[in-house]
Amino acid sequence: MEQANLFNDLLYGSGIEINGSNPWDIQINSTETFERILLDGSLGFGEAYMDGLWDCDDLAELINRLLRANIVDKFDAMMTVRLGAAIGKQKFMDLFNPQNITQSKDSVRHHYDIGNDLYTTMLDKRLTYTCGYWRYTDCLEQAQEDKLDLICRKLNLKPGMRILDIGCGWGSLMHYAAEKYGVECDGLTLSVEQAKLGQKIADKQDLPVNFILLDYREFQPTEPYDAVVSVGMIEHVGPMNYPDYFGNIHRFLKNDGVFLLHTIGGVTSKTKADPWFDRYIFPNGVIPSLTQLSTAIETLFNVEDLHNFGPCYDKTLTAWYHNFSEHWFLLESKYGDRFYRMWRYYLLASAGAFRARTLNVWQLVLTKQGGALPSYIRQL
Repeated sequence: MEQANLFNDLLYGSGIEINGSNPWDIQINSTETFERILLDGSLGFGEAYMDGLWDCDDLAELINRLLRANIVDKFDAMMTVRLGAAIGKQKFMDLFNPQNITQSKDSVRHHYDIGNDLYTTMLDKRLTYTCGYWRYTDCLEQAQEDKLDLICRKLNLKPGMRILDIGCGWGSLMHYAAEKYGVECDGLTLSVEQAKLGQKIADKQDLPVNFILLDYREFQPTEPYDAVVSVGMIEHVGPMNYPDYFGNIHRFLKNDGVFLLHTIGGVTSKTKADPWFDRYIFPNGVIPSLTQLSTAIETLFNVEDLHNFGPCYDKTLTAWYHNFSEHWFLLESKYGDRFYRMWRYYLLASAGAFRARTLNVWQLVLTKQGGALPSYIRQL
């Protein structure tokens, strides 16, 4: 009872109640929930949900309200003494590069090689695993196609151009660009499962698309590309590697070429991920801030355009959850109940973060310093 009162006090002003009647209220199934949170913070909160210790009908709205009311910061302030013991250990760990080539390959396999069956039931028909563009539609399929076309138009793609896609996933952008704009595409990925399925799709349609199983730091192209694009990949790069990342892109790109970066963006600069997401979803993933990105591109690129459509990710994640939930009966025997709760928490907690606008989606269009301003970029 004392712990419940403590958390009710912490939640004051957020509109969230313990065992309240609103769909975003937290329903406690076991008082062990409080102990988990006090012991492990956000990691304990997520694990307690995975273990069925608490429930919530509207997870996305719960997270939105927690973030808008700064509950996480209030909790951290309350737990300063407890957290102090971990500071020395974290400083030691920060000396290492958690996104080195070997670790990056392991991290990709952790998330993207779970099973293509999961993603084919959750995503659109092109298997686009990044935010859609919902400005003109309420349909996931069209939102993803509109996003792909928006990128192609920002790059001003023309038949015969050579494009490099860094972190290409299953190749949705490459397939679309080759089919609709007549370009040739190379894609870098570390996921064997993505490359296998993506290449099969490309070969079936006889598209000039080539998947390359290499880290961007290992890739040595024979000639530079007309355009380079990276959609939802820099979140796996890590701040320690931003200079190397942009330096390689500068090397891959023709002097008059255009680079488009599509990324989730944070409102503050961080060097590590939320502990729960780091353990269960995206190991070693870090969301960049504009400060971190602008520092890393200094002396290399000009920013020609910056486009924020963060609220679209709330809709995208909600649509993915709907597909995942609707088709769970096809996946249940393979993945099990704890995975369902983990994946539900991942999708809807993420949706809540975009709803609260603590996360955004940015598209940056960059050109090499010293080059002329492409006239078409700001016409969209």
